[in-house]
Amino acid sequence: MKRIYMDNAATTRITEPVLEAMLPYLTNVYGNPSSVHAFGREARKAVETARRQVAAAINAQPSEIYFTGCGTEADNWALRGAAYAKNAKGKHIITTQIEHHAILHTAEQLEKEGFEVTYLPVDEHGSVDLEALKRAIRPDTAIVSIMAANNEIGTIQPIREAAAIAKEHGALFHTDAVQAIGCEKIDVKDMKIDLLSLSGHKFHGPKGVGVLYVRSGVRLERLIQGGAQERTQRGGTENLASIVGMGKAIEIAVSNMEERNAYIASLRDRLINGLLERIPETRLNGHPTNRLSGNANVSVRYIEGESLLLSLDMKGIAASSGSACTSGSLDPSHVLLAIGLSHEIAHGSMRFSLNEENTIEEVDYTIDTMVEVVERLRAMSPLYAR
Repeated sequence: MKRIYMDNAATTRITEPVLEAMLPYLTNVYGNPSSVHAFGREARKAVETARRQVAAAINAQPSEIYFTGCGTEADNWALRGAAYAKNAKGKHIITTQIEHHAILHTAEQLEKEGFEVTYLPVDEHGSVDLEALKRAIRPDTAIVSIMAANNEIGTIQPIREAAAIAKEHGALFHTDAVQAIGCEKIDVKDMKIDLLSLSGHKFHGPKGVGVLYVRSGVRLERLIQGGAQERTQRGGTENLASIVGMGKAIEIAVSNMEERNAYIASLRDRLINGLLERIPETRLNGHPTNRLSGNANVSVRYIEGESLLLSLDMKGIAASSGSACTSGSLDPSHVLLAIGLSHEIAHGSMRFSLNEENTIEEVDYTIDTMVEVVERLRAMSPLYAR
C-alpha cells in the first residue's frame, strides 16, 4: 500500500542535513551551554550559531532571538509578556477570530485576569478586515496580534498593513509566523514587526524548539522564571541539539524559497482543481490565490470529516480534518465557522498540506482515492440520498 504524507502543516520530516547537524550534539558535544568550561563553551558556540541563522532568516539581530520550547510557548510569552509589560498604557488587546489556540486561549485567560480583548472578524476567504482593526484600536490598546498565515485554510494576512496601523497608535504588533516561514518572505524590520513566533518542526526542523523574536527596545514580562538562560529572559537549560537543528533547518528553508514554493504551489493547484472538478458539491476554503503554497482545504458536503480522514488513512494517505492541536475535539473548526460555513459543512472539511517532498503521482493518487472514498461514504449518507 502507498504511504503518502500530506499533513505537513501539522509537522514535517526532519531532513538528512538537519539530522546530520544535530547528531554531534546528541552524542559527543553534550555540555551545558551555561557552563564556563570547554564543554559548555563548545555548546554555547553552537547555540549562538543557530541564533545567528534564525536572525538572518527574518532580518533580525541575533540579540533579538530567544529560543523557546515551541511555537505555543512563544505565542503565550508574546501575548502575556506584552500585556503585562504594557499594563500602564492600557489593558486592551486586539487579535482575530481565526488565530491558533495558542493565542486564543491565552487571550481568553487574560480576559479572566481583567484585560479586554477584541476579536477581529474575517471575510469569506479568511482575510482580516483592516478597516475593523482601525475601528477597534484605541489609545489603551497594548498589543495587536495577527497571524501571518492561517494554519487551517492557508490564507495569508496583510501583516505589513496591520503592523503600520498598530504603530500609528503606539501599540505593539505580534505575528504568529509558525506556518509562514519557508513559504513567505518575512522581514521583521521592513514589516515593522515587534514580536514574532516560530516553531522548528514546521520547516523540517525538530519538535520541541521554537523562537520568539523580540525587537530591540521592547520589554516583556518573563513567562518562565528560573536561571539566567536566554539573557535572563527564559529560564531552563537550552535544548542544544534541537536548537542546532532549527538553525540549520531555517537556513535551508529560506535559501531556495521561491523555486521550491513554485513547485509546491503547482502540486497544490493540481490537487485543488482535481478535487473540485471531480467531486460534486465540494468547495475550497481560504483565499483562492493569496494562500500558502502547500495548503489545500476543501469541504465536501454530506460527508463527516473524521470518516473521510480515517478512510484516507486506510488507503495510505495522511491528511487532517483540522488543526493538529484540536484533533481530539468534536467541535467544528473555529476558523471555518468564522468564514461563514455552517456546522454541517465545516464538519466535512479536509486539509491537505504539501511540501517539496510530495510528487505529481501522489497528488493524482490522492484525487482518485478521494473520488472513490467520497462516493462510498455518500452512498451510505441519508443526507446525500435526500
